[in-house]
Amino acid sequence: MVKGVLLAAVLLLSLPLQALTQLSASVDKNPALRGEAVTLEVTANARVAADAINFRVLEQDFTVMVPSVSTSTQIINGQSSQSTIWRIVLLPKKAGSYTIPAFTLQGLSTKPISLEVLNETAQNNTNSNTELFLQGSIEQQQLYVQQLSYYQVTIYFNGDLQRGSLSEPQMDGASIMQVGQDAESTELVNGIRYRTITRRYAITPQRSGNFTITPPTFSGEMIDRDSARYNYFARTKTVVQQAEPIDVVVNAIPANFPGNWLVAGLVTLTEEWSPDITELKQGEPVTRIITLSAVDVAENQLPDLTQGFPDGLRLYQEQPQAKSAERNGRLVAQKIFTTAVIANTAGELELPEVSLAWWNSQTNKLEHARLPVRTLRVAAIAGAAEPTTTISPALNVAPPLATPASSSEASPWQWNYISSLLLAVWLLTLLGSYVLWRLKAPVRPAARTQSRVRFNSSELKRACKQGDATAAKAELLRFAHQQLDKRCQSLTEMSAYIHSAELKNQLIKLNAALYGNSNAWQGEHLWQAWQQYDAGRKEAGASDSLQPLYPQ
Repeated sequence: MVKGVLLAAVLLLSLPLQALTQLSASVDKNPALRGEAVTLEVTANARVAADAINFRVLEQDFTVMVPSVSTSTQIINGQSSQSTIWRIVLLPKKAGSYTIPAFTLQGLSTKPISLEVLNETAQNNTNSNTELFLQGSIEQQQLYVQQLSYYQVTIYFNGDLQRGSLSEPQMDGASIMQVGQDAESTELVNGIRYRTITRRYAITPQRSGNFTITPPTFSGEMIDRDSARYNYFARTKTVVQQAEPIDVVVNAIPANFPGNWLVAGLVTLTEEWSPDITELKQGEPVTRIITLSAVDVAENQLPDLTQGFPDGLRLYQEQPQAKSAERNGRLVAQKIFTTAVIANTAGELELPEVSLAWWNSQTNKLEHARLPVRTLRVAAIAGAAEPTTTISPALNVAPPLATPASSSEASPWQWNYISSLLLAVWLLTLLGSYVLWRLKAPVRPAARTQSRVRFNSSELKRACKQGDATAAKAELLRFAHQQLDKRCQSLTEMSAYIHSAELKNQLIKLNAALYGNSNAWQGEHLWQAWQQYDAGRKEAGASDSLQPLYPQ
């Protein structure tokens, strides 16, 4: 057996190369419908190189797929014959009359072929029972530069589709991206039930002018219905189809448009404060979050905002965060602007209007997204306000306090009665506080959230001394989690639970160093502010504990 195979191989290799005597060309259909694939077959009766014929001359009138080349050798009654066959799938770019030119090889030439492409698509041909065809469409054919529009291509097929691939549409000077996932459905066309696969693309032109969208091409394998009737193991056949080209006009940006160009279906501005405020407190940080949302816009098209904060504020702005998502087949983009705000002086502050100009692609008009003017009242620091409100009233109130003393001299019984009553009330208050403290005492340890890594003030000190901003932040958030029982995700959130203006100030500076990617942060002041805060917190805890009712 092995010897027979080797002998046959030797005989094939020893055969002389057959001289080329015939060269022919043919197409599988003529006429063809617009958007329908035509297969050109060129046959040579000799074995020749696969690249012996150049088919690029066809690219002017057709979309040319990659040629497939096959060679064969037959021996019949000692006579050998060889052949080379090229098969090329052609997609006519438009309807009309075409001439497939002659191809020359080793002195022989094929005959030119006249091909007629009818101005009628497969899906609109009432006499056609096409197994597969494509339809392409775009929402708007009149666009502006950087205006996003949706191109949709649908594959219709009523046979057994085994596999396939779909190329992307092309357009000069435009960015193209797929939107969402493919959608499958069914549809009746000319009384025939087709299964459909729909794919959407976002096309954004980057320059003005007249352009043509080169449609996507589908190439796949389907069960050959004719072979399936007579053979259980049915053969497959290659199907190639293309949608129709679409012309698009792209207009230039209006010359009188104010600000950075933004064209969208809808644009909104929203604002929130964390924590929610009715007034600012001098020296205490709050966070202003502005969200810019736009429909039919990619996230990289959203511009920055000019907020125009007035003087008298310290600002720490984070890097804007942009993101996008698909909603019901449309792109929705958002850009979030986060700013930590600290008021330096008490009084009233007016935050100016935030306005963003944009071009409405639905109404073709200029519009503005706005946040109205906001007036904020800044309360003074509690420590600075207390002397002005307590010293002078105390001087005025002190003389009337002598009145009960003078009346007590006239009526000792009345003085003793009032004193006894006040003493009883005070003792009852102490007793009630003691009972409540005893009731709450067993619950407090259980309420404290545990963590695998305990807060360590020595680690915080080390991070501050070494200028390690990341380690300092981690240790401070661990303190808030374990000691304050607050699951803070950021230093800004933690500062809302800190009652030390200086420590809050240092937290803001630490946050600014982290967001600003600064390596020059010095933690000495933060450590000092922390020590003062921690000492005050411990003193407050000690003063809250009750002394014995009957000290020894």
